[in-house]
Amino acid sequence: MGWPDGSSGRAAPLTSLVGMSVRFVKGHGTENDFVLVPDPHDELDIGPDAVRAICDRRAGIGGDGLIRVATAPSGGWFMDYRNSDGSLAEMCGNGVRVFARYLVDSGLESRREFVVHTRAGERAVTVADDLVTVEMGRAALGVRSTATVTGTTLDGTAVDVGNPHLVCPVDDVDALDLSTAPGFDAAVFPHGVNVEFVTRTAPDAVRFRVFERGSGETRSCGTGIVAAAAATLDGGTGTVTVDTPGGRTWATITDTGATLCGPAVLVASGEIDDRWLAPLLPTRV
Repeated sequence: MGWPDGSSGRAAPLTSLVGMSVRFVKGHGTENDFVLVPDPHDELDIGPDAVRAICDRRAGIGGDGLIRVATAPSGGWFMDYRNSDGSLAEMCGNGVRVFARYLVDSGLESRREFVVHTRAGERAVTVADDLVTVEMGRAALGVRSTATVTGTTLDGTAVDVGNPHLVCPVDDVDALDLSTAPGFDAAVFPHGVNVEFVTRTAPDAVRFRVFERGSGETRSCGTGIVAAAAATLDGGTGTVTVDTPGGRTWATITDTGATLCGPAVLVASGEIDDRWLAPLLPTRV
């Protein structure tokens, strides 16, 4: 499972995983946190139930999402990303930075510049000492639409960054109540949408909050940062400083694409108890 074409790859039978040590690494990009599961030989079939359990912040490891570190069928690295509710996501800008950091720090990747395969396509990454920069592809402005927050309708702009976004300017992002999911137009976003709220603090800077489909409000969202920058520039080019609740990032919009730059931190590693995990894995027939 998890390949760009939807095929199952070379996953091993479930019975071969019993007693098998399943490693994990915990990391975050501006406090948007992920559980990474190294699977370079494509042995694990991690379904929605297992993802939800692993990402549970009380009964599991905890995270905004799970990333299976896999190899692409054509060679290279594939980021198999799942939201914390177990649903698939096309792309995650913070996740790909953490993914790249892990590959370099673990020694699986000797280069500092390489390509990561995602469901949204190939993403070139550059890993520096403190920051990771990702080429995010084009950020395409779309139609005007609205989000509803606690009964208030907010105007916004749809932005496609390989996954769907709606960017809504507001007077004060800190005043919003995001304890429940914002409403949106399902006709415009039939597969759901990440909703960003931005307050402009300078011509080239914004404060930012986000409600991600499948994860709820998170401390940061990489593709959302790029979407916020594109909407702030309103079709223009330049670099926007985006201050998220989890830290500072920079998104650059050009005529040919966008880049995202920010920190990526690995904080812990360990093993998942197979007696706990095995019952959660899909049963094979």
